[in-house]
Amino acid sequence: MSRINTAFANKAKVAYLTAGDGGIAKSVENFVALVKGGVNLLEVGIPYSDPVADGPVIQAAMERALKEHNTTVDTSLEIVSKIRSQDNQVAIILFTYYNPIQTNLAEFIRKAKDAGADGVLVVDLPYEEAGELRHWCKVYGISPITVVAPSTTQKRIKTILAGLDNGFVYYACQKGTTGTRDGLPEDLATHLNSIREVTKLPIAVGFGVSNSQMVSDILKVADGCVVGSYLVKQIANNVTPAELTKITQGLYNVA
Repeated sequence: MSRINTAFANKAKVAYLTAGDGGIAKSVENFVALVKGGVNLLEVGIPYSDPVADGPVIQAAMERALKEHNTTVDTSLEIVSKIRSQDNQVAIILFTYYNPIQTNLAEFIRKAKDAGADGVLVVDLPYEEAGELRHWCKVYGISPITVVAPSTTQKRIKTILAGLDNGFVYYACQKGTTGTRDGLPEDLATHLNSIREVTKLPIAVGFGVSNSQMVSDILKVADGCVVGSYLVKQIANNVTPAELTKITQGLYNVA
């Protein structure tokens, strides 16, 4: 069973941080701290100077990673490799914009695989332009992760998920950019059921998750839950890795 499938076999607890926020060593420590807190799927964000899908918290993290620590795509892959050297069980996906990887997509996917990544999510790459990405993911044995939004029609969901038999669906349950929200959409379960009508892939729900109640509510209806901005905010507040582990345990109700 793949590491991604293993994560979803018992509800995927997914966490995002921006690679290089705090430097390489600190970044690795923080990702490992998340795993100690119960996370079984890591999203490693590759910093980019124009992160249009992200809100101010993650934008600031990317700016810190770029300007204070000169984080590159290769730096991000080095961080993945260092995480993998400490943990061979946790699933790892790379969360990226297309611009930083488009020059040599095949080489990026190969390096991602070599570093120990299990999947790649390109947040701003539409389905119509994703053919090359999906091709190289298949060649190198990496899962292409697809984003579905509340506004995505049933017909389009069926089209973009057709032929995908590995990885998972990332359901961005809130409109707009990333960032914490106070509650969940009332029609969340309905949307998830619609997606399940056209795919057998597991579904992780993210965008705006900021407390343990939201996590609990999501995991009642979805196969996994993604927490991003809330955790990135903790990094901005300079929490220690030990504190980050405790915060994560609280979020995911891990004893």
